Amino acid sequence: MPGADVRREAEVELSVLIPVCNEEDNIAPLFDRICDALKDFGKPWELIIVDDGSTDATLLNCRKQLDRPGLDLRIIAFQRNFGQAAGIQAGMDAARGRLLATLDGDLQNDPYDIPKMIETLEARELDLLCGWRKTRQDGLVLRLIPSWIANRLIRRITGVHIHDYGCGLKLYRTEILKHVLIIGGMHRFIPAWVANVVPTSRIGEMVIDHHPRQFGTSKYGISRTFKVVLDLLSVMFFMRFRQRPAQFFGSIGLLFGGLSALMLVYLAWAKFVLGQDIGTRPMFTTAFMLFIAAVQMITTGVLAEMLVRTSGSEASYIVRKVYERDR
Repeated sequence: MPGADVRREAEVELSVLIPVCNEEDNIAPLFDRICDALKDFGKPWELIIVDDGSTDATLLNCRKQLDRPGLDLRIIAFQRNFGQAAGIQAGMDAARGRLLATLDGDLQNDPYDIPKMIETLEARELDLLCGWRKTRQDGLVLRLIPSWIANRLIRRITGVHIHDYGCGLKLYRTEILKHVLIIGGMHRFIPAWVANVVPTSRIGEMVIDHHPRQFGTSKYGISRTFKVVLDLLSVMFFMRFRQRPAQFFGSIGLLFGGLSALMLVYLAWAKFVLGQDIGTRPMFTTAFMLFIAAVQMITTGVLAEMLVRTSGSEASYIVRKVYERDR
């Protein structure tokens, strides 16, 4: 009955989301650990597995767990590999719990940290609690150094001071995720996206356990650092100029226009005062190109501003709660 489905959905307190890809040997122990970690949770919870186009027995091993007693399990199987960000977004869209915990499927995150994270989130009144792998069990060159570089870059640009952006173990209030869209490789910047809709004081972190990988191989390497740099440019733009793109493009246009004006003034002085020939000077060509670039940048900024103000229905504010005097 529809009414029963609504009641069941409202009763779910926690959704546990795990995107997996080619983790066939980790599935059985992963389910055992999660069920054991939450056996005394005391409130209804669900487990959502998103199979990101695995080519091994990962999906088959997950489906074997569907008959596990007492487990509210849903498996979302992608048609092909769409990436971790898509897996997280699909799980977020499907989550029914008031809280949502995400973790990796490689057994390096410890599900036993989830109950402690819930207590911390509620006690500190946070909307997002990130895990901090303070003592990481990963290789120095391929994992630790790229992660250290990436975390410093992200903290510097986003202004959200989380030590470990790459940790898969995070806990959210699900209602906050309605305002967050994760695409591309943007799962690395979830705290930054959340900071767009809540104050940074409601984003925290907690030291968690981290275990070495036992089965399978890591999907990340040092090349991830270069991808992070490119994605950071997009993050910086959306965080600072999403509502006012004219300031971004206009600032560049004014800079180019100012440089062009200075060059043209100097060339005019050289032409009409000193009597010099300026037609073949590289500076003349450069000034002309800068002028064209300035016009293009300013025009792009105006058009982008018009698109922001006329397209889409996204509100420029989000109301957390309305307080009124009792009547």
